[in-house]
Amino acid sequence: MRVHGAGLNRADLLQRAGLYPPPADAPPDIPGVEYAGVVEAVGDGVDDPVVGDRVFGLVGGGGQAEYVRTRASHCAAVPDGFDLVVAGGVPETFITAHDAMRTQAGLRAGERVLVHAVGSGVGTTVLQLAKAWGCPCVGTSRQQSKLDDAAGIGLDAGVLAPSPLDPRALADAITAAGGPCDVTIDLVGGAYLETDVHAAALKGRIVLVGTLAGGSATFPILAAMGKRLTVFGTVLRSRSDEEKAAATDAFAVEVVPLLGAGGVDPVVHEVVPLADAERAYELVASDATFGKVILDCR
Repeated sequence: MRVHGAGLNRADLLQRAGLYPPPADAPPDIPGVEYAGVVEAVGDGVDDPVVGDRVFGLVGGGGQAEYVRTRASHCAAVPDGFDLVVAGGVPETFITAHDAMRTQAGLRAGERVLVHAVGSGVGTTVLQLAKAWGCPCVGTSRQQSKLDDAAGIGLDAGVLAPSPLDPRALADAITAAGGPCDVTIDLVGGAYLETDVHAAALKGRIVLVGTLAGGSATFPILAAMGKRLTVFGTVLRSRSDEEKAAATDAFAVEVVPLLGAGGVDPVVHEVVPLADAERAYELVASDATFGKVILDCR
């Protein structure tokens, strides 16, 4: 594919720091786990997509480049009229959010969703999908400005996370803002897991997606037992080819039509030329962005 757009993610920062090595079949020196572009060549036996198709998807690495190679089963068609550069910031956040909410947690219409780091790329996506599926959403952030921005795209309740974090106090503030939560998408990890358990509804489901606040936590076992909670751990990058294809197919069936109809849109903080990638990385590392930073790779 000739790449038009490639989103930046926390995984790229970790890879560049030597803390998140790519899979063996990905280039070790080119980051980027998502892309959107135009097919320029296909291998033997590939009938779909075809040369000239507009596609986007996930890769193990190498997405932030002029060209990228991937499996046909890991591609989805970009909706007609959807900007290809902006589309480069869709796959990682939308496939991650859809997989966590629907495939892992089995989110149903009307259930209350909690997302930590609501101003992040995945956070804004969780919010939009929750609203599209008829679910009220509460989000947390350490910055009031991000909660205000999230309110502008439909957040029902925003809760400012205290610093230093008091997990139980944060849980009390979350439930006071509308009640316990059926599904929690935890993009932060660490002590936020304690908050997740205390803020959860009976038979709630908690999906652990990120570890920005650390990779370990105290787990309130008795509270989890009493509420009969389910806790999922999930990561996309290390899944098998078949699992990645299944996640891509599910995204294509349920989410791509929403993108095409304008029901949801990636929240873009800034589009940065590939030649200015260093500044793009500084933006993501600053934690001051709302939504995605995307590289224009044309």
